[in-house]
Amino acid sequence: MTIDKRVAGLAAAVAGIKDGAVVMVSGFGDAGNPTELLHALIEQGARDLCVINNNAGTGRLGLAALLNAGRVRKVICSFPRSSHSEIFQQLYRDGKVELDVVPQGTLAERIRAGGAGIGGFFTPTSAGTPLAEGKETRIIDGTEHVLEHPIHADVALIKADKADHLGNLTYRLAARNFAPAMCMAADLTIVQAASIVAPGGIDAEHVVTPGIFVDRIVHVPDPISEAEILRDEEAGL
Repeated sequence: MTIDKRVAGLAAAVAGIKDGAVVMVSGFGDAGNPTELLHALIEQGARDLCVINNNAGTGRLGLAALLNAGRVRKVICSFPRSSHSEIFQQLYRDGKVELDVVPQGTLAERIRAGGAGIGGFFTPTSAGTPLAEGKETRIIDGTEHVLEHPIHADVALIKADKADHLGNLTYRLAARNFAPAMCMAADLTIVQAASIVAPGGIDAEHVVTPGIFVDRIVHVPDPISEAEILRDEEAGL
């Protein structure tokens, strides 16, 4: 019996995401953002969300648009003041959104630990800084380490390059970034894919994310490029 994880459209893909959900969003700067899924989530209406991402949105699309719509209560990220970040900074100054800053490597490992079922890990990153306040520390090989806990999510929104009907995924270059770990660390993984092929259409040796970690796939053949839109805006086009 074949398990076909394709859904009819973006609305069906994000159906059922509840208010207050913890949502992981793939992407690293302009690479790998599931922009269409984020816009569909705005239309869907879920609010009071906790969003986990590498940064806090760029320009006015995707995650920035979700923030601007007032749907996000808290952001967990590494770079809240990245290039072209406007919406989050104003919301934060106005006290309308919470922020939890996590060093990038620590963020990646906390997500990976969440997917791998690891109870926590010690890292020297952030030791002796405000980010370590209130956390357990331990001296290991003469160096202070901080205990970090895994991150789980209710939902992961992921951008893939290619998917098959079973949910096996590949990614395009650096757009892979946090996506494989996020797929493993969420209860519900929703993927937008630029192309969808029949089972067997992806060489088994090339599969990056196995379909067991994916729940819904929606075809987005011509995804928005946030980087291109930003360049056009800067050029006055």
